Amino acid sequence: MYDHSVQLVIPRDYRAIADEIAATLPREADRVDRMRLVSDVCWDVLSVSGVSWIGFYTREPGADEMVLGPRRDKPACSPIELHGACGQACVEGVTLVVTDVARLGDGYVACDPRDLSELVIPCFDEAGVCWGVLDADSFERGCFDEHDARAIASILQLAGLTASGPDVPVRVI
Repeated sequence: MYDHSVQLVIPRDYRAIADEIAATLPREADRVDRMRLVSDVCWDVLSVSGVSWIGFYTREPGADEMVLGPRRDKPACSPIELHGACGQACVEGVTLVVTDVARLGDGYVACDPRDLSELVIPCFDEAGVCWGVLDADSFERGCFDEHDARAIASILQLAGLTASGPDVPVRVI
């Protein structure tokens, strides 16, 4: 009989994500195809370890909002203004590890009120311009840490979605 009081700890297997992306990413894939593949593979692996949503928001140069791109596994807000975590990460060029979304106050864009933590990683083109972010949410407080941020940034670089990789500054909130 299963003891529901025991909390299972399921480690995140970033190597499996990287291996699958490297094996299945077509050379000629455009940015949208790359975002879709990363969203799908990350969702398949990370949804069993506390991630409730993962996807991309994109920003046209000079725009004052971001638009929803490929994502898993439920709808999300779109467009969103730049005052939230996604906008901050994009405008400031920093990765945000939000251990408790309540700490963001009015700056939090709540697409799902059940979300309690968030990870936002900016994506940069070769010129160093942030064109969008990968956003991951969780129903658990403290679901993400700096290790997650750096591992996923490396995966984004592997997939050709950012020129910067894990070298982007990380801010834990």
